[in-house]
Amino acid sequence: MAKRTPLSTAKPQETCILVGLATRHQRREQLEEYLDELAFLVETASAEPKHVFIQTLDKPDVRTFIGSGKLQEIKEYVEEENIDMVVFDDELSPIQLRNIEKEIPERKILDRTHLILDIFAQRAATAHAKTQVELAQYQYLLPRLTNMWTHLQKQKGGIGMKGPGEKEIETDRRVIRDRIALLRKHLEGIDKQMATQRKNRGEMIRVAFVGYTNVGKSTLMTLLSKSDVFAENKLFATLDTTVRKVVIDNLPFLLSDTVGFIRKLPTQLIESFKSTLDETRESDLLIHVVDVSHPQCEDHMAVVDRTLADIGSDSKPVLLLFNKIDALKDPEGERSREDLIRGLRERHEALGQHVFFMSAKTKEGLEEFRALLYATVKDLHIKRYPYNNFLY
Repeated sequence: MAKRTPLSTAKPQETCILVGLATRHQRREQLEEYLDELAFLVETASAEPKHVFIQTLDKPDVRTFIGSGKLQEIKEYVEEENIDMVVFDDELSPIQLRNIEKEIPERKILDRTHLILDIFAQRAATAHAKTQVELAQYQYLLPRLTNMWTHLQKQKGGIGMKGPGEKEIETDRRVIRDRIALLRKHLEGIDKQMATQRKNRGEMIRVAFVGYTNVGKSTLMTLLSKSDVFAENKLFATLDTTVRKVVIDNLPFLLSDTVGFIRKLPTQLIESFKSTLDETRESDLLIHVVDVSHPQCEDHMAVVDRTLADIGSDSKPVLLLFNKIDALKDPEGERSREDLIRGLRERHEALGQHVFFMSAKTKEGLEEFRALLYATVKDLHIKRYPYNNFLY
């Protein structure tokens, strides 16, 4: 049986197949886009996708998610090609996961949530991020415990830990629940510390980059703050919020780079990363960064808008920044880049949105964006701190 632990499981060059389900609520065309993103997630986790299986059903099969026939087809392929891992694009229920593991033994069975948690575990660098990720992993894994978890009881011992006739699985669950309680208590302390830090930052306007993962937020942060911020062409390069003091024409403000959003972001991560998301909640201005060259950029924008609504930040002033215009092309080859930009500008300004176009890679539009940001922050500063306008 595939073994699952709350630690990172992906290894370099593991091979996998991707499995998606087209239903009446999720069209095949839409599913294919999601599977392309799932492949990127798998590559970010240092695995190699080998094949894609798509099943079409009215709704997910209660027992196996994709039905017994398709599951048998996948089993035969996995055994013939010696595939290490099967990754599903949707979250599997504990029952579905157990049934699939029984049918395809000795292979890792992951769903999208488990994969994202694994990537977060790989990328967590600070003690804070590691604690957040560990809590999210345990919350996800608790209802999926099986008898393979008996090793966990070794973490605790002593009198009263195991009653007469108590099953080992119950001991495992208790150990996990105790660990979750401990992690939550630890994060509460961190949350208080970070809240105090935010209060002590003085009378400065706070600006936060938000957006889908891998849209160039960290690169923009480096350009504006003139300090090194880790950026990489992979998903979730940033987990911890990075805050920098930025000064434009003698006007100081705080600029933060937050974790990127993604479709079907696990609810466990939203809960665990509360203190990180608080940086967004408490900002005075949000800069919604969009990869304008991505074919699904409109869908990505909708995901970010929904996530901001979920965390209570949808009423804040937002500047819509379309990044990567250097890579913007008409897929049909009929319209020029200028025509595409003009169309996007007119459409979004008609909705009352403030938009700007630039390229962090080539720095096209950078100085104009700095000027726009200065004017926007200055206006917010005058409203927020009318008695402190000597700065400009």
